[in-house]
Amino acid sequence: MVKQDPRAGRNWYVVHTYAGYEDSVAQAIKQRAEAMCMQDHVFHAEVPKEKQLVFQKGQPVEEERKIFPGYVLVDMTVTDESWYLVRNTPNVTGFVGSGNIPVPVTPEEYGIIERRVGEQEAKFKSDFQIGDLVVITDGPFKNYEGAVDSVDVNKGKLSVLLIIFDRETPVELDFTQVKKK
Repeated sequence: MVKQDPRAGRNWYVVHTYAGYEDSVAQAIKQRAEAMCMQDHVFHAEVPKEKQLVFQKGQPVEEERKIFPGYVLVDMTVTDESWYLVRNTPNVTGFVGSGNIPVPVTPEEYGIIERRVGEQEAKFKSDFQIGDLVVITDGPFKNYEGAVDSVDVNKGKLSVLLIIFDRETPVELDFTQVKKK
């Protein structure tokens, strides 16, 4: 049994799910709350996602990516009944917290998540870091090697330092024009 904390009210809680089932769990929680007339305790379930640009066949393609794979956020008031409803939803492995007592997400933490979800402009996915050695695969400097000097994930570009005429020269390139060495 879950002990009701008298200070506990409506909060966001994190529910752990099997990977890949986040959307179906969020939908199931909403449906179960409606079917069991628990909308006054379980208000909302969501899977935080952000827009991201990835390259497919050399072209940037926008896709949605889960910020926290394997987790669902649930806006609820914890009672024995609401805890049971969420905890016994198919593919839910439990609440994030200590033992059977769920720990709410702080308003500051939720604010950070909300800002990331609310960003309308997609960002490029990049695994490039400053200092990485790369080989240029396209353009006038094809087959040159250099080190990453800066990465701009918003534009999908990076600056690579190349040795040209015995001088270190920064060259701006798209993510698609380089590969890690």
